Amino acid sequence: MTNDRIIGQTKAAGFQVGVRRSFSISQEDAWSLLTSSDGLNLWLGESTGISLIPGQTYMTNLGSGEIRIVKPLQQLRLTWQKEGWERPSTVQIRILSKADNKTTISFHQEKLSDQYVREEMKTYWETILEKIGELAMKNKSS
Repeated sequence: MTNDRIIGQTKAAGFQVGVRRSFSISQEDAWSLLTSSDGLNLWLGESTGISLIPGQTYMTNLGSGEIRIVKPLQQLRLTWQKEGWERPSTVQIRILSKADNKTTISFHQEKLSDQYVREEMKTYWETILEKIGELAMKNKSS
């Protein structure tokens, strides 16, 4: 039996992608960074304000969705339908505390329509992690 699935393709969740990076910041600082107005605007798109409360809907310049799970300092889970997409994807952000005051931030996105959108989002999340790193360093020095 051959496996005809393409990289990132799952049986149940369409295409998925995950990226992660560790930063020299505390778990608290990582959470604050991601959930601040600047942080949300960075990774989710610019908006007039997003309430991180399960069941709340949001709209940004990049798309819209619904907040599903909020576990302070640990996890965010939400739907996200970018402009032009036929259906929403699911995005999960995890914040994992590591030894010596390092924290890993992980973005995982599933229910993507095809391998091209998967590649687009892989590049997107890698760029976001670069920018989070820059923001973390800027916040550390200020």
